[in-house]
Amino acid sequence: MNRAFTLGGLAVAFAATAAMSGSAATARDSSARRFQAPVTAPPVRLTQADVDASNAKVSMAYGALVDMWTKDFQTIGERFAPPRVARYRQAFLSACGVMQTDNAAYCPNDNTIYFDDVFVAGLEKQASAALGTDGDMAGLGVIAHEMGHAVAMQLGYDAPSPYENEAVADCLAGAFAEQSKRDGSLEKGDEQEAFFGMASAGDPTPQLTGNRRVDRFILARAAAMGHGTREQRMENFSAGLHGGAGACLDAFSGL
Repeated sequence: MNRAFTLGGLAVAFAATAAMSGSAATARDSSARRFQAPVTAPPVRLTQADVDASNAKVSMAYGALVDMWTKDFQTIGERFAPPRVARYRQAFLSACGVMQTDNAAYCPNDNTIYFDDVFVAGLEKQASAALGTDGDMAGLGVIAHEMGHAVAMQLGYDAPSPYENEAVADCLAGAFAEQSKRDGSLEKGDEQEAFFGMASAGDPTPQLTGNRRVDRFILARAAAMGHGTREQRMENFSAGLHGGAGACLDAFSGL
């Protein structure tokens, strides 16, 4: 296993507010604004032991996610159908099309979360090298995000733009971190690791021209596409971290 993971250019200023639908509005005085991602992270190399350790943590996190969402669905009178989780390392054809390497995705057609386990383990090791922690929440946040898609889709949530759906999934990943904090399983450094993961996977910040008419078009296009900028992804995650699932979807507002 010789994939090298390099991450750099993550110095960002966190001034954007979350632009999500439902009851998830702006994040509170969030730790996203207090987190400063490292300017660069050293290259990291993975061993099979690194990937095995990451997969073991994913398995544990999966159990906690299923337990959390099963209980929350029961509270609102619904039934959660837990998606299965499947690892891969080479691109392959799934029920939802081709799954590429260095990625993770939820496929509603077979209710499965697919993830490249080398990618997830690499993200964790990047966070560990940059932050001086074990880095695990950077990778587990990927699984929590994909589980968030399963939660939203099973409740019938389907926003008109890709970004809005991704924003809700990021928020629901934050709600999982909030639940972990309440039950005492969130470790020191986990929040920073989660924000690191969100920052590293954000869309490029839109490059504005100074022309207000053109810039409005650029910002509107960016808001409608993709996962959101680093700033937006961290703000959306922070909304769930501080407000729980009720900050993400109206269905959970009474929890």
